[in-house]
Amino acid sequence: MKLEKKKEIVKKLHEKFARSKVVIVTDCKGLDVAEMNDLRRKLREFEIEYKVAKNSLLIRACPETHVELIKECFKGPSAVALSYDDPIAPAKVLIKFSNENKKLEIKTGVMNGKVIDLNAIKSVSALPPREVLLGQFLSVANAVPTGFVRILNAIPIKFLNLLQALKEQKETV
Repeated sequence: MKLEKKKEIVKKLHEKFARSKVVIVTDCKGLDVAEMNDLRRKLREFEIEYKVAKNSLLIRACPETHVELIKECFKGPSAVALSYDDPIAPAKVLIKFSNENKKLEIKTGVMNGKVIDLNAIKSVSALPPREVLLGQFLSVANAVPTGFVRILNAIPIKFLNLLQALKEQKETV
């Protein structure tokens, strides 16, 4: 490969690393073309890029990005899954695929500037989808003001009940 081509690949990888919210490093040795295409198709459904490159190019693309924290993991056959929007989706897809196909090995990853190991990736993959989490948050956030309004509403009602009881007591006397 010519030097200019390598520089171009490194530049593109650096830009992708800088923009990504999560990068997960995998070892895809042993996967045939059909399995790789299947994995890429599943990742593309969630707008996740899957790049296979030489380790030397991946390492050269790391400086000044959060991927620099895991550059020592670029040994042996390496591929990276990059997500720019949803940090949970790559973990879900890769864990599910690696459970179905034992040839894919998940090495490590980096999410929002923090290194995540295989156990953390599995934990992240167990989280519900983003939309469900947002819905749960909104229901909790909505419950607090609703409860507060109920409490405020109960005060005048109890006061009116007290006045009504006093009125009935005075009428019977």
